[in-house]
Amino acid sequence: MWLVVGLGNPGSEYERTRHNVGFMVIEELAGRAKAGPARAKFGAEVLEGGNLGGEKVTFCKPMEFMNVSGGAVGRAAGFWKVPPANVLVLHDELDLPFGKLRLATGGGPGGHNGIKSIISTLGPDFPRVRIGIGRPPGSGDAAGYVLSAFSRDEQKELPFVIAEAMEATEAMVKMGATAAMNRYNAGKKAESGDKKARTQTPATDTVSRTEKK
Repeated sequence: MWLVVGLGNPGSEYERTRHNVGFMVIEELAGRAKAGPARAKFGAEVLEGGNLGGEKVTFCKPMEFMNVSGGAVGRAAGFWKVPPANVLVLHDELDLPFGKLRLATGGGPGGHNGIKSIISTLGPDFPRVRIGIGRPPGSGDAAGYVLSAFSRDEQKELPFVIAEAMEATEAMVKMGATAAMNRYNAGKKAESGDKKARTQTPATDTVSRTEKK
């Protein structure tokens, strides 16, 4: 079994912000996986009974704000006895250009408070799908930037970015982290991923819930 976690902040004021892109992908992916309805559990919204690539998947959206995401994730992983290697976390990434993906296993938080919180409960050895949101122009404030809405141009591309992140997540579950990383992080994939995402069917543009860093 896999526990697939999307990071974000609860509350309408954070919907569709950059920091909530993990929520956006989870909402789309749970529908594809035919998961059950969202239920409040462990301080999260949990959707059980999903299936990706023949693997049983439970989806989790921590609802206690970004910087304490680890509490809900740890409780959910403990309840279902999911090892860190099968806790896949989807999150925004300032250090990647908007729309670029990077798959990883282990490592530090890289300044991301949600990842820092999860590391404090699970340790660092869990897989991740890092979804690029880019950095603010110039010396702009990163904290304010991640809590702001995507630009108009970014909003046009966002369904394709979500679709690519869904594909990468399914590959991680179906193929395993190493094979998926070899596929998605290879130079050719990294260079062509943006073009490929924009030629495939975009994800449905749903509204998600997210917020505070």
